[in-house]
Amino acid sequence: MRSGWWLAIPLALGGCAGSGEAPKKAVKPTAESCFVDCNQEENLGRQYLDGSLPGELNHVTRVNSKQARNFRMFGPQSQLVVDRSKRMASRYGDLYYKLNRWIAAGGDPAALPGYGISLAQMGGADRQGNILFTGYFSPVLEVRRQKGGEFKYPLYAMPNCGGRCPSRAQIHQGALANRGLELGYSKSLIDNFLMDVQGSGFVHYGESDQLQYLGYAGKNGHGYVSIGRVLIDRGEVAKEKMSLKAIKEWADSKSEAEVKELVENNPSYVFFQRRPTNDVIGAAGIPLLGMAAVAADRRLLPMGTPILAEVPLLDKEGNWTGRHELRLLIALDTGGAVKGGHLDLYHGMGEKAGLDAGHYKHFGRVWKLGLHSGPTAAPWVY
Repeated sequence: MRSGWWLAIPLALGGCAGSGEAPKKAVKPTAESCFVDCNQEENLGRQYLDGSLPGELNHVTRVNSKQARNFRMFGPQSQLVVDRSKRMASRYGDLYYKLNRWIAAGGDPAALPGYGISLAQMGGADRQGNILFTGYFSPVLEVRRQKGGEFKYPLYAMPNCGGRCPSRAQIHQGALANRGLELGYSKSLIDNFLMDVQGSGFVHYGESDQLQYLGYAGKNGHGYVSIGRVLIDRGEVAKEKMSLKAIKEWADSKSEAEVKELVENNPSYVFFQRRPTNDVIGAAGIPLLGMAAVAADRRLLPMGTPILAEVPLLDKEGNWTGRHELRLLIALDTGGAVKGGHLDLYHGMGEKAGLDAGHYKHFGRVWKLGLHSGPTAAPWVY
């Protein structure tokens, strides 16, 4: 297990689609929007292929896509849904079965209606089919069970505060110390903060070489403030340069006191709890697989809904390559700022997943899928 890790938290860093507070049960995607400006002039994968789409969900009869296909994760993810949830298996089982048959036959988008599958294209904010994709992941943080040396920054379990809990600054001053709430100690205040914003993640206890998933347990009740916005407003980081890497580089070049002052601008604080397994569980109660599950607006995409998506492909620097990849994904998570034509794509666990997720603020087209009859009929209705 490597001690270094990176996080993907655009909303928390820049903040433009909401506060980023509302956590998921799994890896809270406060990586739920663009880094700073949701209305950047760059194309970022926008396509204008289908004309006007007046609604959030629009009845269409075909998928007009020639993009390369990658459906290999849909079978394992859909099987987890069927195995873990009788309710969702009853609603979506037949649809998943037909989609898996369609994949086995080649996965030609034009052939979907022949498998009894109806289509609703998402309109997006521009009502021309461009859906914002952002990314989130499961961080891995190196910790020790006991405080010592450079491992001195605690992660806390949920206290019984009898009301609103102490602010971040008060917690840093020791308001929760010596109450048996410490779940471990890291060696990086900024990494603790970023895991806090992410809402959950993995810790690696170096003494025992144990990997433990810490889930979201609650928060202190104080309002959320974006530290990315603070750095921009102070002129510390240029707006167009704001990113996870910029935050990390800023923090690594500053003193402990300066980093503490910055993060204490955000009084909101998240508490954790040890989970019995290392499954990353989404809001639907289903383990999430990387590049197979999304956080979505339940109003449009109820938990368990399969979608066909042209996912933007990025290079190692986070630039759009000019290509998309057609994937089958399942809505299995939610987030406070994931609304309307915005999806947060779960990338998996660890450093690479974090780097990949951190670049995501790009656009692709999305089709909600249902059967011609039964509980998922007329997917354009919500």
